[in-house]
Amino acid sequence: MGAYSPAPVVTQQLFDDIMVKIMKPVVKGMAAQGAPYQGVLYAGLMIDNGAAKVLEFNARFGDPETQPLLFRMKSDIVPLLLACAEGKLHEHQVEWKNEPAVCVVMASGGYPGSYEKGKVITGLDRDFGENAHVFHAGTKLDDDRVVASGGRVLGVTALGADIPGAIANAYAAVEKISFEKAHYRTDIGAKAKQHLK
Repeated sequence: MGAYSPAPVVTQQLFDDIMVKIMKPVVKGMAAQGAPYQGVLYAGLMIDNGAAKVLEFNARFGDPETQPLLFRMKSDIVPLLLACAEGKLHEHQVEWKNEPAVCVVMASGGYPGSYEKGKVITGLDRDFGENAHVFHAGTKLDDDRVVASGGRVLGVTALGADIPGAIANAYAAVEKISFEKAHYRTDIGAKAKQHLK
């Protein structure tokens, strides 16, 4: 129901451990079995007592984890995806913004259970500024109106000078949008704040 980047719980040492002990062995293992992997490899990890444990792997971007990552990315993603497909990703350097980003998912009433579709979304034409962006997930055009058509409807994402600032900016953007029975968590980023010093 939300995500933030970067995750303060992931120190440089933990990041290095994840790459050396999890990510690189998985990719090398697939290649050794005759199935070299090219593409997005999303690792769902649980951090427990400073160590990473694997919950899942997906051969796709994570949702809503990707929204704050994309908003922090300075580099154009299209050349990176092409380079990945061509096996030339090592020739590229990804540039990142220093500001953290937070994504709050606005969901349909009843989600993750049954929910109604077709609720008209208002506020999407408001000025969110350059530090906020609304990613559409479960929406569709109905004549000239945008309506909810899925459980996870919007990923409202914002940058901030720090994690608390990004949280505040994301929720300020959420407040500009409405649709009947919309709901969202109000604690996105709270765990990140616990790790800030």
